[in-house]
Amino acid sequence: MFDGFDISWPLRLAIGVFTALVATFLLAPSLIVVPMSFSASELLQFPPTEFSLRWWQQYWQSDLWMPATKTSLLLATVTAAGAVPIAFAAAYATTRSLGWAKLPLYGVLLMPATVPPILVAIGLFFVLARMHLVGSFPGLWLGHTVIAIPTAYVILSAGFARFDFTQEKAARSLGAGWWRTLFSVVIPQMRFSLLSAALLAFLTSLDEVIVSMFVGGGANTTLTKVMFLGLRDRVDPQAAVISTIWIVLVAIVVTVVFGRQRQEYS
Repeated sequence: MFDGFDISWPLRLAIGVFTALVATFLLAPSLIVVPMSFSASELLQFPPTEFSLRWWQQYWQSDLWMPATKTSLLLATVTAAGAVPIAFAAAYATTRSLGWAKLPLYGVLLMPATVPPILVAIGLFFVLARMHLVGSFPGLWLGHTVIAIPTAYVILSAGFARFDFTQEKAARSLGAGWWRTLFSVVIPQMRFSLLSAALLAFLTSLDEVIVSMFVGGGANTTLTKVMFLGLRDRVDPQAAVISTIWIVLVAIVVTVVFGRQRQEYS
């Protein structure tokens, strides 16, 4: 990192200590829930005085948590599947230039990320209510897709900024049609940007609670909504169990995706 710079060892040590402190500050709030999920206490407690698997057993046997978990995982998957193609098309169009329409489209695509989430949720509620989709899975999917599109768009725009469009022109000049060029030239070289966009769209949906509170309900209740309502009524280690599962899931997905990306470029 410091190749070519004459940096003394005290400064290196100070930078190392500062980096370690920042990393600890960022990771500690997430990691302390892991031992809390194995607590025998009726309440969230750190450090736990006794350890037990009772909360894990209750989670796997719960008629409330398990359906909500399945709903959230399915919803996150279809949200990524819906948001990424839309963001891909928009990023491709804005990168190739749309003239005067580029800036307004850019603003529209990023609006759900810049407007306060509560306002987005209220707006979605009234729109979906007119369509009779409040409380339905399609309504949840539409709401989460709207929230996930800006993240996917930013990642794919960065990917297209590094893309060499002369290869696309070369393929077209050799007789390849638009669709063949897209699937044979563009998408293969954008695959890691697509994977990253899909991953973050998936995680955005998993983490979304405000839209889920307004739009979801009944059999289509997400895990984040159940967690929020559970913590409001009674704080117990069940939420720590869910958080631990989420941490492990995210760590595995991120390691696999970015590990493959690193191997490809090494």
